[in-house]
Amino acid sequence: MWVSFLMPRQLVTRSAVFYLALLSSIMAMNSAVASDLATGKHTISLHQAVINTIEHNPNLRAFDYQLRAQQGRVEQAGLAPSPELNFELEDVLGTGNNRGLDSAQATLSIGWVIERGIRQRYIDAAEAGSSLINAEAELKQLDAAAETARRYLVSLAYQAREVNADKTIQLAEETIQSVSRRVKAGKTPEAELFRAQAELARRKMQREEIEHELLSANRQLAAQWGETTPTFARVEGDITHLPLVASFETLKSQLAQNPEFTRLLSSQLLRKAELQLSLAQDRPSWRVNAGVRHTRIGNDQALVAGITVPFGKRTRNPGRIAEARANLAKTSREEETVRISIETALFVMHEKLQHSLHIIETVRGEIIPPLEQALTETRRAYNLGRYSYLELRSVQAELLDAHNALVEASIDAHRNIIEIERLTGVRIAQPKAKL
Repeated sequence: MWVSFLMPRQLVTRSAVFYLALLSSIMAMNSAVASDLATGKHTISLHQAVINTIEHNPNLRAFDYQLRAQQGRVEQAGLAPSPELNFELEDVLGTGNNRGLDSAQATLSIGWVIERGIRQRYIDAAEAGSSLINAEAELKQLDAAAETARRYLVSLAYQAREVNADKTIQLAEETIQSVSRRVKAGKTPEAELFRAQAELARRKMQREEIEHELLSANRQLAAQWGETTPTFARVEGDITHLPLVASFETLKSQLAQNPEFTRLLSSQLLRKAELQLSLAQDRPSWRVNAGVRHTRIGNDQALVAGITVPFGKRTRNPGRIAEARANLAKTSREEETVRISIETALFVMHEKLQHSLHIIETVRGEIIPPLEQALTETRRAYNLGRYSYLELRSVQAELLDAHNALVEASIDAHRNIIEIERLTGVRIAQPKAKL
């Protein structure tokens, strides 16, 4: 069964395509997992692990508060300055004709600021800041999903090592039976039996070590969504199930989907908005007022109005304009640097993946089958007294090393698949039957 990801409706964002595409090439359920399901052991899929991470990862929750704070800035940016109510009393409490309130003039007016387009620039900058925070949140979601995939792979790797360890123990037990028969027949010294028993004890000890490592790996995986005690015993998947991988040129064409470029684009839009805001701030705001004046002498009223226009240096905001231009140029340079870095990393990882796949194909097709045949023949020859215990152990060790090499190469292949899908933001492979 090939793993596919479905996203709950409330979690669908622009980044859902990215972080749910991760590691889609892993992992068909194997017989070991099916056995776990049959015996009632609780397992977890990669799909569920990613969903748990997106919903509950503590580091991702911080972006909720950042976005709320930015939404407050957007709201604040849309508020225009409040009008001002002015009251002036003139020609009072003086001397001569201006004694007391005899010649008083009272003026009541309302004043307001004409911002000359600067308010929209504040709004544009605040909204661009929100877009950048959203892009950064999507990138963090992708990083968290990729880290979950990595930890999931570690658990899956230890499960595969457990399977190999069980095979090793079974082989050691079969060897003890063969050696025991020869000892009873008087065809081999009892020392060989002791050596075989010691070998079995070592293999069991190694199996126990792997079991402890698996428990630790599962705990680290569960920590991705805030659990301190895992609610699962095993993860689903088959480490040796491998995909057909697209060519480097095909993958390179997908790099534009990398969410890092989305973040850089949002950052560039923010820098442009900041530059426009700085340019708008360079134009001073005008102040106008209008009202009514009352003159005590004659008890007359009259309308009054005025405008205040600052003057002086033509450029009032040179420092901020220069800073905004430099930040915008820096963002453009960063995009080029990131593009080169990502493309180089993609090439290196693709080469490593191809190498791992070649190792897997060679070990599985050209090394393990003849070694299995060699072990069968060596065991037959040992039972007939033609080979020594040392020769039997040598062939067994070569076969076990080959199986371990197959697992480790599969781990490396999937690790590179995770990183390539993290770089491209899309699924890179289609499922294929086991090699």
